[in-house]
Amino acid sequence: MKHISIIVPKGAILASLEGTRQLFAQVNQFFAAQGAPPAFNVQLVGIDKETKVSGGKFTVHSDQLYYEVEKTDLIVIPAIDGDLTHAIEDNKKFIPWIVKHHEQGSEIASLCLGAFLLASTGLLNGMKCATHWVAANEFRMMFPEVELVDDKIITEEKGIYSSGGAFSYLNLILHLIEKYVGREMSILSAKVFAIEVERKNQSPFMIFQGQKGHADDEVKSAQEFIEKNYQDKISIDQLADMFAVGKRSFERRFKKATSNSVAEYIHRVKIEAAKKELEVGAKNVNEIMYEVGYSDNKNFRSLFKKFTGLSPMAYRNKYNRPGVAV
Repeated sequence: MKHISIIVPKGAILASLEGTRQLFAQVNQFFAAQGAPPAFNVQLVGIDKETKVSGGKFTVHSDQLYYEVEKTDLIVIPAIDGDLTHAIEDNKKFIPWIVKHHEQGSEIASLCLGAFLLASTGLLNGMKCATHWVAANEFRMMFPEVELVDDKIITEEKGIYSSGGAFSYLNLILHLIEKYVGREMSILSAKVFAIEVERKNQSPFMIFQGQKGHADDEVKSAQEFIEKNYQDKISIDQLADMFAVGKRSFERRFKKATSNSVAEYIHRVKIEAAKKELEVGAKNVNEIMYEVGYSDNKNFRSLFKKFTGLSPMAYRNKYNRPGVAV
């Protein structure tokens, strides 16, 4: 039997905490129906016996306090909300406890913004991690030693797992169920909870917001210029000249401030504009391509798929009903 410790951080989001518990508990019910013993011993583990979650609207009762757990096979860190720096501080007692159990062989799984608490342990340094795309910029600033892959639904490395945004945590729990008790139970769980299986990418859900939480005013001005003039052909030389900065120096500063090269930022802004038109408009793909400043159909479609994981028509069919044919 696998021992599962779902921690109850202060400020946790109830949905990811309770959803995880329900999925593992459901597997135990499947086994019970077959006359078999349970596969999982699932416990809620807190700093205190009673913990306020979801902005204080709910109180969760923990089965054990963290220091009472002698051994566990898997620690699940649910999503947290509010000010993430404060959330980490409020839950700092969990940090050495998570590290200790990982050193003793426990696997660790973070769900959505729970990645911030996991990254605070240092266990992710030099490794890949997923989290909600809305917090990608903040995560990169706080944890530059971690390789954030904000387009992924699931990462797995050295017994440490993470999931992308919001309800994509369900795909990680299904992945763990498959690993621990087999694909049949994972598929059965997916059917009972009506979860789409095999989702690997959260790119179709992402909205590019740029990265303006930095202090480089000239780079910020360049970002604003790109966003207002994305239909035009904008070069790195043009931007560097606008601010009387050397090209190499400007590129280096831009990358440091935004986590994107200048060229990538320009493409992301153009593709975001194309996405919005595909979601609500009736123009065909070629018209949209020209509107956002591309003339090469193959290049546009390639970039669109790179940033969204979908072709322009597949994206339109996903978000714009009824779809418009080209």
